[in-house]
Amino acid sequence: MYCEHFGLTRHPFSKEIETYELFDSEQTLELENRLKYLLTLKGIGLVTGDAGSGKTTACRKVVKDLNPGLYKIFYVTLTTGNVMDIYKSIAWEMGLSTERSLSALYKAIKDEIQRLCLEARQQPVLIIDEAQYLRNDILTNLRLLTNYEMDSKNRLCLVMIGQADLRRRLGMGVHEPLWQRIVMNYHLAGLMPKELSNYLQHHLRLAGTEQKIFEPAAVEAIFQATNGLPRKVNLLAHYTLNAVTLEAGRTATAEHVHQAHDEIS
Repeated sequence: MYCEHFGLTRHPFSKEIETYELFDSEQTLELENRLKYLLTLKGIGLVTGDAGSGKTTACRKVVKDLNPGLYKIFYVTLTTGNVMDIYKSIAWEMGLSTERSLSALYKAIKDEIQRLCLEARQQPVLIIDEAQYLRNDILTNLRLLTNYEMDSKNRLCLVMIGQADLRRRLGMGVHEPLWQRIVMNYHLAGLMPKELSNYLQHHLRLAGTEQKIFEPAAVEAIFQATNGLPRKVNLLAHYTLNAVTLEAGRTATAEHVHQAHDEIS
């Protein structure tokens, strides 16, 4: 409804956005740099953040830019099952048969990682999303997947993405062997207050307008309601533009933001 009102060519705050169109905040740029460094180390990385902070999206951007001839990416999101389930998910991503015993799956995955490194000359990268749901025994087994030649060489780059609770769990004594092997550890927070106006304008520009629709008071109200978390910002900004359109307005005020927040709360 508001696209026609403001002359937009698309919904500015949709989750359907190309990686090259993403807004570069200070924290997402820092995370991208750390992820690239992790790839050179071929170690274990931990990325945490509140729901809607953009951690998965930032990782997706880095992966999208990798040379497919040099890197082989395996992305797993099934994290609520047992060790067999996670091994089957990994094997499936690798194109391996899943009709095997647990020990046979483990060996097949290790062999495929070795083959990629030594024969195909590709760096395998295993990304586990929603890793806060992983059981303790799975975390132990994931560490074992990274062990090669008595720890003298790193073959697999493992990236675990999860909410803040994952960091607390990994800090427990039972996971000390895994925690010690994490070489990249980053927590992604929301946008900073000074970034939010540019973030909103960036998305409006992608939708075909240079109009400054959000008044400074509206930007402040959005930040107070969302703590700068991009997913929450997008949702609230979307409903705010609806509220403006219903009143046939041209700019979003703090009152419009409050109306929108009441609607989605």
